[in-house]
Amino acid sequence: MNKAYNNLKFRHELKFMINRHHYFIIRQRLKNLVRPDKNASTNGEYHIRSLYFDDYENSALSEKLGGFRDRHKYRIRVYNRSDRLILFEKKIKCGDYIAKLKEPLDRDMYDAILNGNYEVLHQPDNPFAMELYLEMKQHLLRPRVIVDYVREPYVCENGNVRITFDKELRTGLHATDLFDQSFNPVPALDDRHIIMEVKYDEYLPEYIKAAVQMEGLHQQAASKYVICCKYLKNNNWEDQ
Repeated sequence: MNKAYNNLKFRHELKFMINRHHYFIIRQRLKNLVRPDKNASTNGEYHIRSLYFDDYENSALSEKLGGFRDRHKYRIRVYNRSDRLILFEKKIKCGDYIAKLKEPLDRDMYDAILNGNYEVLHQPDNPFAMELYLEMKQHLLRPRVIVDYVREPYVCENGNVRITFDKELRTGLHATDLFDQSFNPVPALDDRHIIMEVKYDEYLPEYIKAAVQMEGLHQQAASKYVICCKYLKNNNWEDQ
């Protein structure tokens, strides 16, 4: 087994597409039950921009659209448009459980990967870096689409719960550089819709369930990657 998976920890992940009316109600109910994530700015939010990768068969997109319960996808993620923290991630999903592998990159490594120099990932003593390297060399893993949004995160120590509201989902035409100053993302989702995610370890406290109105909401496969890919395709922005 790949050593990168030895300490992999899976968590529950639930996703809901809600409107702004529900968002304001749920946020108010959560007010005295959870606290803002320490990484959020003074306005309680931070910005996320991810570059998603897929192979020559578009496996990540096809498996998601095909309803595969066990799948994975690769992305490079940055926060608040800064290169201080650049993470190459693999998100692994098994049913309603998720786990992540992360490999930090410096700016030089990121630039090299974007320029097609995958040798920077050839690190025999680093299992996950080697997995990325082999995916790029053997399966032609390549950048596909940028996913851009604002996140409002909350945490609760009981159950190690994390609740996030992802807003202003955007993408762009043929964009592959997370730090491109000329990148002008366009809305990929109606601004009235917000993606709420609830992640937790072994259990979800009943008072959190009640606060987020889980009994009245339906889980949805709200993949931001798929939403952005579909938007580009429907607007004839797909790569020919």
